[in-house]
Amino acid sequence: MTTPPKRPLTLRDVSDACGVSEMTVSRVLRKRGDVSDATRDRVLAAAKALGYVPNQIAGSLASQRVNLVAVIIPSLGNMVFPEVLNGVNQVLEDTPLQPVVGVTDYLPEKEERVLYEMLSWRPSGVIIAGLEHSEATRAMLRNAGIPVVEIMDTDGKPVDAMVGISHRRAGREMAQAILREGYERIGFMGTKMPLDHRARKRFEGFTEGLAKAGVEIEDRAFYSGGSALAKGREMTREMLERSPDLDFLYYSNDMIGAGGLLHLLDEGIDIPGQIGLAGFNNVELLQGLPRQLATMDACRNEIGQAAARIILNQTIPDPDPDVPTQITLTPTLSLGDTLRRRRQG
Repeated sequence: MTTPPKRPLTLRDVSDACGVSEMTVSRVLRKRGDVSDATRDRVLAAAKALGYVPNQIAGSLASQRVNLVAVIIPSLGNMVFPEVLNGVNQVLEDTPLQPVVGVTDYLPEKEERVLYEMLSWRPSGVIIAGLEHSEATRAMLRNAGIPVVEIMDTDGKPVDAMVGISHRRAGREMAQAILREGYERIGFMGTKMPLDHRARKRFEGFTEGLAKAGVEIEDRAFYSGGSALAKGREMTREMLERSPDLDFLYYSNDMIGAGGLLHLLDEGIDIPGQIGLAGFNNVELLQGLPRQLATMDACRNEIGQAAARIILNQTIPDPDPDVPTQITLTPTLSLGDTLRRRRQG
């Protein structure tokens, strides 16, 4: 079986959905002409439900596509995503395609706005972080008529293609590694998770891995905003004041983990004998710390490269059917200097 070719939505699709003429739909969407409020509301509601995005390219452009790839990510301040962008650029730099970046700040409503504006310029493809989106965003992605690759996560069903890791599995594997080293009294620190779905899934996998061994997290703390290093120091100090018997601290990312490590070193605490530590992301910047933090590589550069290859393959006249479109990469666990415990025996 062959997949039917993707077709972008047209004015006629919106016209058919709301029962007015294409000319009226065009007037509403271009904000021109005299149209009643009721008709305007009906047209806008139909366009949003369908995921229709107006075409801002001149009608005389034969291809109706530009050589841009929309790359939509939650943050540029997070060191994770520049490495993804680097992977995308490495694949596309010698091709006609050019990545352009939009940032959502983990806000679904901002993701809708960014995607809407980018699709209005008719890019050749979309690379977008995560699998969780609003209904409006999913409608736009489904009906864009171009290849769409959702990245960073494979715990869910993609609109089209996806490349990433299983964050639930990453959390379970970290829990298993901690338990193997004999730690039993565990605290967790991380970002507030309602909008950071990948951190939430790692936490769920982590607690599931502990539960299978009859272990529960004994203390937990969450933060938003501010310096991650400073937050890591502060939360670690506060947690150990509350729960002095903890023997392991798991952090949702390396930056707060590094802050915790620096606090423990300042206090002269034996790491990893008295307390073990682990983070997530394998941030290269932190390799100069006095101790190497246990962590897990999220395959960021590889994700960017694989996503760009999918887009590139699907934009050529004769795509290679053997290029995979749903890829789950396997992160590497590094025990570092903070997860190797000397056992008494």
